[in-house]
Amino acid sequence: MILPSRSGGRPWSRSSINARLPFTTVVDYSAAKAALTNLTKSMSEEFAPRGVRVNSVAPGPVRTPFWTAPGGFADTTAAAAGTTAQEAIDVVIPKSMGITTGRVTEPQEVADLVVFLASPLAGNITGAEFLIDGGQTKTT
Repeated sequence: MILPSRSGGRPWSRSSINARLPFTTVVDYSAAKAALTNLTKSMSEEFAPRGVRVNSVAPGPVRTPFWTAPGGFADTTAAAAGTTAQEAIDVVIPKSMGITTGRVTEPQEVADLVVFLASPLAGNITGAEFLIDGGQTKTT
């Protein structure tokens, strides 16, 4: 996260869908992300009068090394499903996690969202949480 300055700014936090969809295997992570999302909203209230917009980006699964590297989550899922890591990341994981679009998010899609939020096009957006999870989170 970028800290606000007197001249304005566009800080954002990288939260997670786990702030809203906690899993028993990552209770501490989910609680921390929920706290971060709340802190982001509080900061938006505090700093908006100084021209600083603060938002939160909350991705679901993103095709990063956590998922794709040897020994990563795709390998673990593939072993359990009796398939390849590529099949796991492309089919098994999206299906088992209820990702409506049928695929995990690409890193560039998250980057594009952050660039949009930092741009003048998002000039009146602050205190918002943006889910980018392919529809995995069914309610907000």
